[in-house]
Amino acid sequence: MAEVNAVTDETFEQVVLNADRPIIVDFWATWCGPCRMVAPELEKLANKYSGSIDVVKMDVDANPGVSQALQIMTLPTIAFFRPGQPPMAVVGAMPAEQFEARFGLSQYAKAKTS
Repeated sequence: MAEVNAVTDETFEQVVLNADRPIIVDFWATWCGPCRMVAPELEKLANKYSGSIDVVKMDVDANPGVSQALQIMTLPTIAFFRPGQPPMAVVGAMPAEQFEARFGLSQYAKAKTS
């Protein structure tokens, strides 16, 4: 089972911006109800794409620097960072399948071996 780790203002550049593979970042806060709804959906993606895409979360209240720099104004904001490309983001809770479609994640699916 893949783990959804937390990143901070101090670790964001190393973990996310310098990542050698795509990474999904969940910008959330403890007081945000929809953020709690989206967490299990992102865990599904972390498990499905384990080894191909990393999934992390950032508490914007505890780490305001990155969220202010990226102008994260609404929660939850889910951002998809790909090495060498600008990030893509969606706002709001939705099923894992919708995140897959919005971010084009199917290209990162590992081939099933029988």
